[in-house]
Amino acid sequence: MNIFRLAGDMTHLASVLVLLLKIHTIKSCAGISLKTQELYAIVFTTRYLDIFTDFISLYNTIMKLIFLGSSFSIVWYIRQHKIVRRSYDREQDTFRHFFLVLPCLLLALFINEKFTLMEVMWTFSLYLEAVAILPQLVLLQRTRNIDNLTGQYVFLLGAYRALYILNWIYRYFTEPHYVHWISRTLSLSLSLSLVFVYMCICIRYISVDA
Repeated sequence: MNIFRLAGDMTHLASVLVLLLKIHTIKSCAGISLKTQELYAIVFTTRYLDIFTDFISLYNTIMKLIFLGSSFSIVWYIRQHKIVRRSYDREQDTFRHFFLVLPCLLLALFINEKFTLMEVMWTFSLYLEAVAILPQLVLLQRTRNIDNLTGQYVFLLGAYRALYILNWIYRYFTEPHYVHWISRTLSLSLSLSLVFVYMCICIRYISVDA
């Protein structure tokens, strides 16, 4: 494991912990998009279909369980918790997020390393993750009410995406057999992530000024 992947994993984990801290401690999901959290639940479910069939390492399995458990926990909190769900801004969180799913699935069917269920689902999860934050950004743009924890959460997500792109680039140039289909998708992922990171930085400054 290289430093970029480790830093990316830890940044991603930090973003999840920040969000759970906000929801569990202050019993509020104000400013959080349920649509984005549902997309992340789909991302991790389709990415980690191999969790009970392929063992890579203890670290890998633990991280998979953490991201699966946390994503569904957040969705449950927003949908079902009798106190937290009252703070959910349903009227503003209206992005039709499932319209993002079909294009990502079609793209995964046509651009993948190997046409098998596991590979297509894994590829689909990468494409969907690149755009899963869109409902959250739209919600923040509409409400313009960004608390510090929400700003930190979105900023950390942007940093995680940037670090994982560096991980892909590093592995592409240092691992002889790490070719995959990165040459065909890196430009798409890079452009999406750079725009995403820029927006996250802007949101971060807005939250600090507020």
